[in-house]
Amino acid sequence: MFMSAIARPRYSEDGTCTFDGKIGIFPFIIEEPAVRASKNRAWGVIQMKPIESITKTVIKACLLEKIIPSIMAEWPSGCDKHIVVQQDNASPHINDNDLDFVDVAQSDGFNITLANQPANSPDLNINDLGFFRIIQGLQHEKRLKRFVKILKLGGNNNYKLPHIKKGKLARRGQLPNVLTAPLDIVEKALDKAINGQSI
Repeated sequence: MFMSAIARPRYSEDGTCTFDGKIGIFPFIIEEPAVRASKNRAWGVIQMKPIESITKTVIKACLLEKIIPSIMAEWPSGCDKHIVVQQDNASPHINDNDLDFVDVAQSDGFNITLANQPANSPDLNINDLGFFRIIQGLQHEKRLKRFVKILKLGGNNNYKLPHIKKGKLARRGQLPNVLTAPLDIVEKALDKAINGQSI
């Protein structure tokens, strides 16, 4: 299992990319010496093993020791240092008011906070829309290209994805890069969000 961290790319006024948004990919592994020799390795050679159970303690350690320091190291100078780290709604994730997190996240002039993704849907996760979309061709998986169904159901996960003939559009070079939605549906969803309802 891996945890990835990406951000919105930044561009200068002339259109030059000044920050590509890549923070890092962090595997959940432990390194320990081999207990016995084998045909593949000698005794005592350091080997990587996956962490079998991803708990709140493991997530917290990854966040505090790897992700937050990487954000601070990679963050472009001159950009606002108030950063919101969006995480999904998995139970091992820590809360924004964790004292150890606050201590690390408020150092060196940064103000880093945590927020859960708006709806409990993997289709709205930034990694699914950004990072995993890039490697989608290698995995031969289909991802959501339109979110109108989610808006129509008020944020419910019981939607059925419409067929948009993605493969055919991709072969023609006509696959859309921008998601669109009817204005009335967007306005209804915004009204629900403003009134504190689930979207």
